[in-house]
Amino acid sequence: MKRLLILLIALGASAVLVAPTTLSAAKQKSFDESIDVLTIEVPVQVIADGEPVRGLTKDDFEVYDGRKREPISGFEEIDLTDYGDGGQPVSQVPIAGRRHFLILFDMAFSDPANISRARETANDLIRNELNPSDLVAVATYTHQHGPQLVLGFTSDRQQIRLAIQTLGLPQLVQKSADPLSFIISDSADSGLTKSTQDFGTQRGGVNGDALFQEQISQLDIGFKRSERGEAQGRVMAMTTAFEDLAKVLNDVQGRKYVVLLSEGFDSELVTGTDSLERSRELAEASSTGQYWEIDSEERYGSTGAMTAVEQMLEEFRRADATIQAVDIGGLRAGTDAKARSGGQDSLFMLADGTGGEMFRNYNELSGAMGKMLERTSVTYLLAFQAEDVKLDGEYHKLRVKLNGGPRGARLIHRPGFYAPRPFSEMSPMERRLDAADKIISGKDMGILSSSVLAAPFPGKDGKAYVPVLIEIDGQGILAGNQEGIAQLEIYAYAIAEDGTVGGYLTQTMGLDIGKVEPVLRKTGIKFFGDLELAPGDYLLRVLVRDAKTGRSSVRNVPLSVPQLGSGSPSLAMPLFPEEGGKWLMVQEATAGQDRQDQPYPFMLKDQAYMPAAKPVLTQTGSSQFILMAFNLGDGGVPLKTEFKTPDGQVITGPKVSFVQQLSRTSDEAQLMLSLDAAGVPPGEYRLIATLEGADGKDDAETSIPFVVAGG
Repeated sequence: MKRLLILLIALGASAVLVAPTTLSAAKQKSFDESIDVLTIEVPVQVIADGEPVRGLTKDDFEVYDGRKREPISGFEEIDLTDYGDGGQPVSQVPIAGRRHFLILFDMAFSDPANISRARETANDLIRNELNPSDLVAVATYTHQHGPQLVLGFTSDRQQIRLAIQTLGLPQLVQKSADPLSFIISDSADSGLTKSTQDFGTQRGGVNGDALFQEQISQLDIGFKRSERGEAQGRVMAMTTAFEDLAKVLNDVQGRKYVVLLSEGFDSELVTGTDSLERSRELAEASSTGQYWEIDSEERYGSTGAMTAVEQMLEEFRRADATIQAVDIGGLRAGTDAKARSGGQDSLFMLADGTGGEMFRNYNELSGAMGKMLERTSVTYLLAFQAEDVKLDGEYHKLRVKLNGGPRGARLIHRPGFYAPRPFSEMSPMERRLDAADKIISGKDMGILSSSVLAAPFPGKDGKAYVPVLIEIDGQGILAGNQEGIAQLEIYAYAIAEDGTVGGYLTQTMGLDIGKVEPVLRKTGIKFFGDLELAPGDYLLRVLVRDAKTGRSSVRNVPLSVPQLGSGSPSLAMPLFPEEGGKWLMVQEATAGQDRQDQPYPFMLKDQAYMPAAKPVLTQTGSSQFILMAFNLGDGGVPLKTEFKTPDGQVITGPKVSFVQQLSRTSDEAQLMLSLDAAGVPPGEYRLIATLEGADGKDDAETSIPFVVAGG
């Protein structure tokens, strides 16, 4: 059946560092004045004798916003050693308690061969040192383009490996269209070309390392001598670009670690010559009056460059981001080694100025990073309510005091926070960061009401076809758009328990308010997209945002994808058909492009229908729903149902009755049932259907939330 496409405007989006914010508004007066209450989360690490301090309580801390002591409204101790590798799921770690590592490859001051070899340094760090809960992003720096994101902060280790191997070079990877850069390729395997799947080995007559170096050598990566003025200009450009990068990282919750893989710039361009012989020559020229022989910047350094470097380092400190600098020139050996004057000094300057360390080679990095990760494995997440914060972007200094704990303990925390700014003043980069914030946080939130349904159906090649229905409240859209064109953005990511992104869909749409206002006032928009997902358990994270006002909603929907096409008996989600013409229907612009022969999933025999994302039942009358069972063989459909409240309590009020069997084969059965909610108190509930196995054990289970309306 051909699908209907209405009112779609597809807009492109470029890659950007994804980062969650530390701030959340409990109540907002307007988009141009101030926020009544702002929740500020402050991650704090306490270290004594090189070890993390455990077991502290809220009473052991004091938090000050400027000179004002703030009551601590939230407190949690997060020990990362308790998560992953058989422990608690990493998805349960609060985003502010997770460490964020930005692997930054400096292509401006490094040799291509060393950049190529530095990839293995980065891979070893990811593979051997980091905790499963740690989030990693990959970026590059060049003179022409500044910092460029290859991969946003993610726990998907396959995508991280691919990003490090290719550094996003289009000749080496089939890039994904993901606008938030959570993934670099839809498939970590198919994304690699044959010559880059195994770098450093011969593959089809092509050497992977040679191909990589050939590609990056075409960039202006500047491992070459240049005049002092030109070289100093490049350093100034780098400080400006890195300062902007630090401002982006400021909105990332938790501690940030920028692992800078570089050979460094010549520190003499900033601090002046460190050569004793040259210093004597310049001093002698000065004492004899030969001032034309003296270059003051060579002798004393550049005041402008030093100021620019210090401003850059201050932004990193404010963002609670440390630079862990690795001299990749130190990875070279023997005759391949080239002395690069002042390179290590400049790397030390960047690291020391942010509280990080400089490593002369990977062996130093491996051991020291392991110790650093152990020191920072325990975080105390403190929260307080800042009142009447103006939407002006101003910086607020923070101070945390430790009352208890061992003598001599050292506290590490961010030194302050920036107040938010109105959404209308945010740059495109900041708006994408805001979207990524909400996706990564894993919390239901927002003031733009929405509901989500994702129903797996049998697909192809071992994957399920998963239609995704998103209902968006029309009154919320109209609240920020009284006339003209309303612009909505939709992002949906299916994230597995190990952090892997199984699939995603995104859409931007424009709505002519003058034409669609009547239906928005009655109901709203029902968006129809789809995913292809391998069997497994996911959390479907869906963000809907008004692109003009920033009003948004985030919904997190548990999604279990069974083996529908073959294997054990299984159930699809119960679906409640609703009357046609109720919603303004909008379909994903790219839906089905690669699945043209996928049949429309919502059918009652030969009649198409559209299910409700979150069914609303009344206390009078009954509602019919559809249930499909798969892989039944020749047996019957031994089905039982029960109902629970959101907190898991079983209720006995609702009643399910059989209406008719719509179809039946050895592979599947389609049943119509009826749900009667008479006498059930108004509220939210969940219908759970279970297909019982022949041995008395439950073979399959599915569920759907629903609402019982009063009156």
